[in-house]
Amino acid sequence: MAYSHSISNSSFVLSHPSPSNQTLLKLKPSRTFLAVSSSRQFSGVSSRRGAVCSAMAIEKEVPEDERPETFLRAADPSIASNSVRARFEKMIRQVQDEVCEALEAADGGGKFKEDVWSRPGGGGGISRVLQDGKVFEKAGVNVSVVYGTMPPDAYRAAKGTAAGSNNGDLKAGPVPFFAAGVSSVLHPKNPFAPTLHFNYRYFETDAPKDTPGAPRQWWFGGGTDLTPSYIIEEDVKHFHSTQKKACDKFDPSFYPRFKKWCDDYFTIKHRGEMRGLGGIFFDDMNDYDQEMLLSFATECAKSVVPAYIPIIEKRKDTPFTQENKEWQQLRRGRYVEFNLVYDRGTTFGLKTGGRIESILVSLPLTARWQYDHKPEEGSEEWKLLDACMNPKEWV
Repeated sequence: MAYSHSISNSSFVLSHPSPSNQTLLKLKPSRTFLAVSSSRQFSGVSSRRGAVCSAMAIEKEVPEDERPETFLRAADPSIASNSVRARFEKMIRQVQDEVCEALEAADGGGKFKEDVWSRPGGGGGISRVLQDGKVFEKAGVNVSVVYGTMPPDAYRAAKGTAAGSNNGDLKAGPVPFFAAGVSSVLHPKNPFAPTLHFNYRYFETDAPKDTPGAPRQWWFGGGTDLTPSYIIEEDVKHFHSTQKKACDKFDPSFYPRFKKWCDDYFTIKHRGEMRGLGGIFFDDMNDYDQEMLLSFATECAKSVVPAYIPIIEKRKDTPFTQENKEWQQLRRGRYVEFNLVYDRGTTFGLKTGGRIESILVSLPLTARWQYDHKPEEGSEEWKLLDACMNPKEWV
C-alpha cells in the first residue's frame, strides 16, 4: 500500500528464541489497525519513530462513543457530498459494514468489537475486530480518514520513491496530506480456509505545486490477495476469476497487469517466495480519469464478499490434523515477516504517527518459526511452497 495497509504501526518486540529449534510466537491481541492502508503493519525503532512523529506534530486520537456522519473536516471544501473525498469515505464505510455482516454470518458466533476514534483537528476512523470466533481466529476490518503532515521521507515511503531521486528532495518541507481507506486482514482457524487481505485507499497531498520533492497530486491504490496454507485449485480459481471479472469491466489489461504487480509486491525477498497466491494490487494510480478510478476501486472493494465468503463456507469445517495446523502456523510466520519487513504502508504509518493498535490487528494471534523446515517434495505443503516460489496463472 502506498500509505498504510493499515496506516499505522508500532515497535514490535519478539522474545528471545527458546533453546528448542521450534519457536511459537504468541502475538499480543490488539484491537484495531488503521486502514489508510496499502494493505496495505509496522515495526520500528522507538527513538527514531519519536523523532519523526514529534517533527510532524500529529494529533493524538481521541476515543468516541458514536460514529459521526463523516470524518471530513467541517472546513474542508471537499465535504460536499459530490466530492471524491466524500464519496470515497461513503464507499469504504459501506464496504466495512457489508464485509463485517458477511463475516459474522459465516462465523456463526463471533461478533465484531468496534472502536471509534477521532483527531481534534479532523479525521478519524472506525476499527472493528472479531477475535477467537468459531471460524475466525482474528478478523480486522477498519476504515480511516486522516489529515496530517508528513516529512519528505514519509512522502517517499508513500510513493515508493528512492531517497536520492529527484522526487525525494531531503530538504523539502513538511507535506500536508489527506488519506482515506478501508483495510482488512482475515485469519481463519481452519488450515484449509485461506487468509485474505484487502485494502483500498485514496490519497491527496495538499502541498503547493512548487513544494520541492512533493508536488500536489492525488492517487488511488489497493488490492485483494489470498494467502492459503494449502492449494485447493477450485478455490484459487474462483478467487482469481472474481478479481478478473471486476478488472475486465474497466480495462482488459488491468487483471494481468495488477496480478503481476501483486505477485511482485507481496514477495518476501529474503525468502525468495511470495506471501501467498496473489490476487490484484495497484498503487499510485492517477494516470486515468479520476471518476473512472473511483468506480474501479469501488468495484474491487465490492467484490471482496463474493470472492471470499463462498470459499470460507466450503472450508471452515474441513477436518484437519495437528500437522496441518503446524504448517498453517509456519505460513503465518511468513505473513508476519512480510508485513513487518516489506510493507510500504507500515513504513508510512510509522513516519506519520499512525494508530499503533490499528496496524497490529493485521497480524495473526499465533505464528511459528521452525529451524530449517523443508516440506517433503511432492507433499501438499511442498506444492504450496512451490506455487509461492513460482507464480502461476490461475485463470
